[in-house]
Parts: sequence; structure tokens; C-alpha cells
Amino acid sequence: MAPIYVLDKNYLAITFLISLAIQSLAFIVSYTLQFDKITDFSGGSNFFILALITLIYGQTFESRNWIASLAVMFWSIRLAGFLLFRVLKRGKDDRFDEMRSNFFRFGAFWTFQLFWVWIVSMPVTVLNSPNISATSEDQIPFGSGSDVVGLIFFIIGVLFETVGDIQKFQWKAKSKAQNGLPVCRAGVWKWSRHPNYFGEILLWWGIWLMTIESANNPGVNGPSRSLLHATVISPIFITVLLLFLSGLPTAEKPVQQAVFVKSYKSKLDKNVPLSSQVEEGAENQDEEDLWQEYQVYLNQTSILFPIPSKLYQSIPQSIKTTLLLDWSIYRFNENSPEAQKLIQDISEDHSS
Repeated sequence: MAPIYVLDKNYLAITFLISLAIQSLAFIVSYTLQFDKITDFSGGSNFFILALITLIYGQTFESRNWIASLAVMFWSIRLAGFLLFRVLKRGKDDRFDEMRSNFFRFGAFWTFQLFWVWIVSMPVTVLNSPNISATSEDQIPFGSGSDVVGLIFFIIGVLFETVGDIQKFQWKAKSKAQNGLPVCRAGVWKWSRHPNYFGEILLWWGIWLMTIESANNPGVNGPSRSLLHATVISPIFITVLLLFLSGLPTAEKPVQQAVFVKSYKSKLDKNVPLSSQVEEGAENQDEEDLWQEYQVYLNQTSILFPIPSKLYQSIPQSIKTTLLLDWSIYRFNENSPEAQKLIQDISEDHSS
């Protein structure tokens, strides 16, 4: 059957408009009712809709189109379902407490989500478009080196993200009434401080790799070939997002600072120097020991790549802080002017 042409032969315009409609409607409902039940669900399900529509419109049901599209649909329905379940259990999403009632700030989030969905979906969008998959009946079958590597990346990535999400959810449910470090150290979280981020980055590189072999299909012209290669913006976008914007920056330094503050306040209450050492072999750590314990955790747990603790501890610090991404931008430095100012403010509040 012939493909369905809508607005452009790369399906970029129609997928943008569909995403705009979905996110706009979800924003209106969420802002009007002031709730978070569909915020993440609308983002995850949007991926599913784009992959399904472009697959149907393209009318090219070759193995590569099926596998890449189903990969996106499986990932999206898994993520959307999990996030919906999580917010229903919690009742709300604390991330939106300071913006939910502000039309422009809340709208900015939905605008970003729109571009997140549209840009990250691009590899499968372009793959399913007439310019790539409807150019020749003699298409390269799935099974090239990039296909195999991409599929492996996707499977490993989905496993780490899925298992990581479940284990973190279970840990949070059990640790609500407990004191101690605000970090999950169960299952895959023993090997990585953020296995779910690792999984998401890896699986999107995998999806992109599964699409690029189609650039060599007979009949694909130069501009279309370049466009498919340019969809590498999808995994790059996810990588930059999680490494520099909403991922590690919000999950690392702020948590470290919170642990430092909690530990320091406890030291002041008990008049104990902050540099006191953690007592080895103690079954229960007091709050004042949290900062030292947290330092041990940081030094023995990889920030992103899953690496067994014993192996990670043996890796030179120079490699950890370069190739393994444990950069200073993610670290709270207790000797920095920022920390010293924080200490001064805490001390003044304590003495008043």
C-alpha cells in the first residue's frame, strides 16, 4: 500500500502538531483542575501515539520499522504506566508544588515536554516516513551491525531503567519512616547512583542505532539520508538533559547539601565537631554521622555507569572524575564559600 502523505514527507510537521495538541490539552486540564495525575502520563503516552501513527501512515511494515516502532511503544507504555501508578499512589508530584498555580511557569514545563517528545521521537518518525521507508521495495533487512548493537543497547537500557524504577519505588515505600541516608542501595542501585538514567540514555542510543541503516536503502536521496543521520539529536538531547539539566544536577548536589545540613545541625545540637569519624561496626548510624557515611557511599558507588562497588573503589580518582562522569559540578564541597556561608547561617540560627 502507498504511504499516507501528511504535510511533509518526513512526518515532522504532523508529529509536532499531534504533540502540540496532546500537550496543550493535558496542560489545560492539569492547570484548570490543579492536579498532577496526567502530567507524566501525557508525555509517555505521546511517544506511543507518534510511533503508532507514523508506522501506520508510512505503510512500510519491514522488520526494522516494526522493531524500532515497537521498541518505542513498549518503552513509552511502560514508562507512562509506571509514572501514572506512582503519582496515583503518592497523590501528587512535589516537583510542581511551586509552579502548579502559575500559568506561565506551569505552561513552560508543558512546552518543554512537547519538544522533548517531538525531538526524541525523531529517529522513528523519520524512519517511518515516506522519504526513507517508501523509496524502494528492496530495503536492507534488519540485522546489520548497528541494528544488533542498537537492539542490545535497547534491551539492556530498558532492563536497567525498569528494574531501577521498581527498586527505587519499593525502597521509598519502605524507608518513609526511617532515618539514614536518602539513597537507595538495593539491587542495581548498588552499582550505580542513577541506574534508571543510565538505562534511559542507553536505550535511546539503541533506538537511533536501529534506524540509521535505512539511510542506505536504495532510492534514499542525499537530503533524506542526512536527515536520518541528523536524528542523532534524539539521544544527544536525552544525554544532555540527564547529565546537565533535569537529571544528575537535581539528583546529586542538592541531596548532598541536604545531608550535610542535617548532619551539621545534629553536630551543633550535640556540640560534636563535624569532622568526627564514623564509628566502624556500628549497627545504627546517628544523624551526625550521615555526612561521613555519605562520603563513603559517593566514593564507592559510580554516579552513572553500573560498576560493582569493589571494582569502582579500585579505579583511580582521575578516571572517576573524567571518563566516569563524577564531575565536580555534581559534588557539594563542604570547604567551598557556598558551604561556609551555609554553615554560618546554620550556626547563627542555632545560637539565636
